[in-house]
Amino acid sequence: MKTVLGCVRKADQDFSMIEPGDKIAVGISGGKDSLLLLYALSLYRKFSNKDFTLHAITLHMGLEPFDVSPIAALCEQIDVPYTVIKTEIAHVIFDIRKESNPCALCAKMRRGALNDAAKELGCNKVALGHHREDAIETLLMSLLFEGRLHTFHPNTYLSRRDITVIRPMIYLPEKHVIHMVKVLSLPIVKNPCPQDQHSKREEIKQLIKSLAKTYPHIQDYMLSALQNSQQYGLWDVKKVGIPLSEQEHR
Repeated sequence: MKTVLGCVRKADQDFSMIEPGDKIAVGISGGKDSLLLLYALSLYRKFSNKDFTLHAITLHMGLEPFDVSPIAALCEQIDVPYTVIKTEIAHVIFDIRKESNPCALCAKMRRGALNDAAKELGCNKVALGHHREDAIETLLMSLLFEGRLHTFHPNTYLSRRDITVIRPMIYLPEKHVIHMVKVLSLPIVKNPCPQDQHSKREEIKQLIKSLAKTYPHIQDYMLSALQNSQQYGLWDVKKVGIPLSEQEHR
């Protein structure tokens, strides 16, 4: 966990993510990233000298099978309150709208539902489990599919929701996520979504893996490009908690 917590601490220091008194909702999908984030933050609150609290939230999309009891057991083990929010997002996307490319709309609806749940629970921040490769993949997706240089910011204030979204694992390489989830035996819950592993993001993930075989340091260099605010301004550490409208938040 030393590498994981070191990356969390650096992200917190660089982007002023966590302040004393924060009540942070941790979005738990049941996947490896969000489970490791929850576990890491439960440790980070013990030695960071910051008095903050956590509340884990899972959105039930309406797809089965989706057994969250292993997540509930983990939350009890690490002393974090846990709430499951039942939604009809899957019904809206697949049955009513019959979306052929549902991922973008699904992500938007999940973000909205998670932020609403966090506010109702009295949280002022939402923590998401995005890691280094997620930021890089989003950058490439924006370039290839939207014709612009864009990725999510590690610390974003959503003015319309009056809530801040933070991504404490943004410096952590995915390989460390995979390794620590195995070491800790975290209870991954299989994603029942029929689009799982068949999205545009998965295509970009495979593209980056292919490029990395020829250019082994490509992920490090792309992360450096994001941090080079003098040239690009995408991740300016001086602009933490940047306010964005809900439409601009990705």
